Amino acid sequence: MKTDPISWRRVTVNVFTVLARWLLGVIFLYMGLSKALHPVDFLKLLRQYDLTQSLLLLNSLAAILPWFEVFCGLLLLTGIAVRGTALTLAVMLVPFTGVVLHRALLLQAAQNIPFCAVKFDCGCGAGEEFICRKLLENFLLIFVCLWLLAGRGRQLSLRFSLFKSNSPGNGAPVSDPARMG
Repeated sequence: MKTDPISWRRVTVNVFTVLARWLLGVIFLYMGLSKALHPVDFLKLLRQYDLTQSLLLLNSLAAILPWFEVFCGLLLLTGIAVRGTALTLAVMLVPFTGVVLHRALLLQAAQNIPFCAVKFDCGCGAGEEFICRKLLENFLLIFVCLWLLAGRGRQLSLRFSLFKSNSPGNGAPVSDPARMG
C-alpha cells in the first residue's frame, strides 16, 4: 500500500495545529484563573507597570482581564471563533510583551546585571521568570496566534468562524448558476 507524502504532511500539520490550539487554550485558561483567584496580587503586579494613574481603570483591568483570558482559553479549547480569538490574543500579547521588555530593561539598568539574568514576576500568572525565557515564550504564543489567524486549526472545532464564508470548500452554499440547474 502506497501512502501519499502530501497527505501525511497535511495530517501532521493538522495534528500539530490542533494540539497548539489546545495548548494555547490551556495556557490562557490556567493563567487567567491564577490571576482571577488572586485578584489583589494581580492588581499589585499591574501597579508596578505604572500604566495609568486612574484607580478605576487599573481596578477594572485587574478585574476583567483574568476572566477575559479564561473566556479566550475556553473558546480555543472548544474551537469556537478561533481566528477572532487568536487575533484578540495576539493584539493583547504584542503590547504586553513590549511593556514587559521595557520593565526588564529598566530593571537591568537599575541592577546593572546581564539582560538574561533579569528575573521578575511579570503578572502573567506563572510567578517570577527570567526575562529571556518569558520573551521567548511570548513570541511563541504570538506565533501560534498568527498561525491560527492564518486559518489553521479548523479540525475538531465546534465553530471555527462566527460568520459563514461564501467561498467554495468551506461548507457554505455556493451561488453558482451552473451548479443550481
